[in-house]
Amino acid sequence: MENRLTVSSSPHIRSTETTQKIMRDVTIALLPAAAFGVYNFGLRALAILVLSILTAIVTEAACQKIRKQPITIDDFSAVVTGLLLGMNLPSTVPFWIPIVGSIFAIAVVKQAFGGLGHNFINPALAARALLVASWPVEMTTWTAVTPDATSTATVLGIIKEGLDVPMPSLLDTIIGTIGGCIGETSALLLLLGGLFLIYRGIISIRIPGIYIGTVAILTLLMSGFDVQVTLFHIFSGGLILGAFFMATDYASSPITIKGQVIYAVGLGLLTTIIRFYGGYPEGVSYSILLMNVAAPLIDKYTKPRLFGGAK
Repeated sequence: MENRLTVSSSPHIRSTETTQKIMRDVTIALLPAAAFGVYNFGLRALAILVLSILTAIVTEAACQKIRKQPITIDDFSAVVTGLLLGMNLPSTVPFWIPIVGSIFAIAVVKQAFGGLGHNFINPALAARALLVASWPVEMTTWTAVTPDATSTATVLGIIKEGLDVPMPSLLDTIIGTIGGCIGETSALLLLLGGLFLIYRGIISIRIPGIYIGTVAILTLLMSGFDVQVTLFHIFSGGLILGAFFMATDYASSPITIKGQVIYAVGLGLLTTIIRFYGGYPEGVSYSILLMNVAAPLIDKYTKPRLFGGAK
């Protein structure tokens, strides 16, 4: 009788998804918002995005070559890291800024810890935090979306500092015709990109939905039930970009359902506290990085109970 039993190690059920497919879908989801950023801020924004992506790819290949590992730049993971970093930069930064940032993101945060899937924090956000700490002036100089490209404050900066300057409309904020980082201005296109990832099964609505919802509820309470201020806090800054594209990073977010809920609530709490009480008008980047560090501990205490087997 033919033996049809095949004994092998787990996993016994395999997915048809590959890293390349997942990262390609993330890239596709980010492209509309990135393209809108180029439309807003011009060819200089395009140059920054290209420099960031190319540096990430070259650094990844160089690190793998030095470590005598297979070159995997065709899996799009370096492209995603470079694109996310570029989208988190103002269009006014010197061209060496995206180069330094991408080298740090790939060589230090990703490859030094073992490569794809082993980074304990989001590489693009870690690089952005380094750049803000090292070159705060260059990283906080914003350009207005106007023909003369004058310097301006972001929406969150205007609200936090109480500046006596014209406030953009909520519609402009949602569409994205406001000052800010290259790829974070259009909440509409970022939301569409996030919904595309949910439709494709790349992410679930759990983390971004709870994160954004927590920020909305806390902001409404802390602003004295000011609905307009709450909506500006939701649709401006890096909340939508961070919630859908960086807080959901597989390697640096919890894997249990309960853990993801705790993680998302923590993100919303930290973001709101930093925005209202911190010295910086935006809190998304630091909130995600802090909760990335906490993710292993969250998983440890939320892992499901095992039944059967030895003690």
